[in-house]
Amino acid sequence: MKDYLSIVQRHPLINMSTDVLPTPPESDSVQTKPGPREDQAEHLKPSFDKGEAPEHMSKRQMKKLMRQKQWEEQRELRKQKRKERRQRRKLERQSHLESISDGHDRKRFRSEVVPSPLRLIVDCSFDNLMVSKDIKKLHKQIQRCYAENRRASHPVQYYLTSHGGQLKKIMDENDKGWVNWKDIHIKPEHYSELMKKEDLVYLTSDSPNILKELDESKAYVIGGLVDHNHHKGITYKQASEHGIHHAQLPLGDFVKMNSRKVLAVNHVFEIVLEYLETRDWQEAFFSILPQRKGAVPADKVCKSSSQECASTKDEEESDSSAEESPENVQDPPQGEALGT
Repeated sequence: MKDYLSIVQRHPLINMSTDVLPTPPESDSVQTKPGPREDQAEHLKPSFDKGEAPEHMSKRQMKKLMRQKQWEEQRELRKQKRKERRQRRKLERQSHLESISDGHDRKRFRSEVVPSPLRLIVDCSFDNLMVSKDIKKLHKQIQRCYAENRRASHPVQYYLTSHGGQLKKIMDENDKGWVNWKDIHIKPEHYSELMKKEDLVYLTSDSPNILKELDESKAYVIGGLVDHNHHKGITYKQASEHGIHHAQLPLGDFVKMNSRKVLAVNHVFEIVLEYLETRDWQEAFFSILPQRKGAVPADKVCKSSSQECASTKDEEESDSSAEESPENVQDPPQGEALGT
């Protein structure tokens, strides 16, 4: 070794210190230090197994690990809950069938539906009398009629006539699915071109005729008009011009309302559907009329305000010799302004 060093120091081309000489290899007993990734992997595994998140992980990663752990732990619990839900749905279906048999549920299974031959027509020939805002309201009412008829126990033959103009444009823009509607007849023709004149009955509040019963062989027409009473009497005028029968629903015989006696198209439609099921006008009116109308039975109003009824009776029957009890005095029939 001394000879080797002396030769190196004397050699002219070699001028180096002994510090740069190659170091002898280390013993096999010294282990290589693991890299950072290996250290992280080794550190993560025992931490996850123990349910503890490593300190160097972010909060988001720790939450993700905890959610995964909880998901695995709750596997059996989820399975049990699914089983309970299936059992609960089975019981609900059985209860639904029982409620239908008792008549307490308006929804019916399609297998129990008995369609009515009665034709109910929404006359859409007033397109030029409405602004865009009112036509959109009419569109919503037509949609409601369709939905109620689809789930009714005695659905009618639903017709839209004189369909076109602004209404069709709005339906194309906002409800493109209308072209796929089922159990409805959407026609561009006027109703007088589609039905026999003797079968038609126009439902209008201005008619002097009171409708007592629904004839299911007839075709009843509802004016598709939302005009806020700007065109009062127009449906009655149209019915008279076409020479067809007309009548008003017996609203005034059964109902007293605080607000205006104005019904939307869908209200009239739903009252007809309800009457076909119950054959009771009063029940049909009170199950459909919205609460904001403040509707109360007409006979109860007269009984609760007997003095008012008596004074009204005296004014109306001043020339009559027959005396009548105040409880028997009925309000004059009040018709509905359809679709206004």
